[in-house]
Amino acid sequence: MSTLEFLRQFRILDYAVFDFVVSFLGIYLLSPLLSKLFLKIRLDIPKKNWLFLTLPIGILSHLLVGSITPMTADFLNINNHYILKIIILILSFFGIKGIKIIKK
Repeated sequence: MSTLEFLRQFRILDYAVFDFVVSFLGIYLLSPLLSKLFLKIRLDIPKKNWLFLTLPIGILSHLLVGSITPMTADFLNINNHYILKIIILILSFFGIKGIKIIKK
């Protein structure tokens, strides 16, 4: 068993805890850079909003590259996993809520 397989064996429901930790840590570390980059296109995105947008961005990026993870599959399943869908929608709302368009 490789180190990555060992780290990904710890799960909450069907989702690997390691994946959540790496995702949120990565966004936390990249949020200052991302906020500065989006300021150049006149969007003010606070650093905390990036944390709210972590899971919605993750689902969207997995869809775009065609890598269907368990969370992406659960989100796309129209027959169940309503709590996951509600959580993703709430996170999307709070992530978009603080974004401001900067006028010249």
